Amino acid sequence: MNALNLTKSQKRIARQIIETGLQREYEAGIKKFDKIISGWKRKEMDNRDAYMKLYKSLTSHDKHIARRYNRMTGSWYLHIIAAQLADEVIAVEELNDFPVDIRQKIYLLSGINNNQ
Repeated sequence: MNALNLTKSQKRIARQIIETGLQREYEAGIKKFDKIISGWKRKEMDNRDAYMKLYKSLTSHDKHIARRYNRMTGSWYLHIIAAQLADEVIAVEELNDFPVDIRQKIYLLSGINNNQ
């Protein structure tokens, strides 16, 4: 077995973790967009400035989502989870369903030091 290959049940766990993180990333984006729209509603910027800020924020966030999740195949699951962990999109505790060796690989890939 390759060092980054997962069993079928581990892949199921990985997909659940990734989906949780993805939903949080969508939420974070929506909150950024809402902040821009709220500022526009309070007349803190004109229509063009609000539109351009919203457009730039949306395209930037969309590129981030695409870079992280578009190549979501089994061989990338641990890399995606490690990136989510490094960005604090998910918490260490959410990895508890994985065996210790898989968690250690994720910690190593993420660059965090976790001696659990």
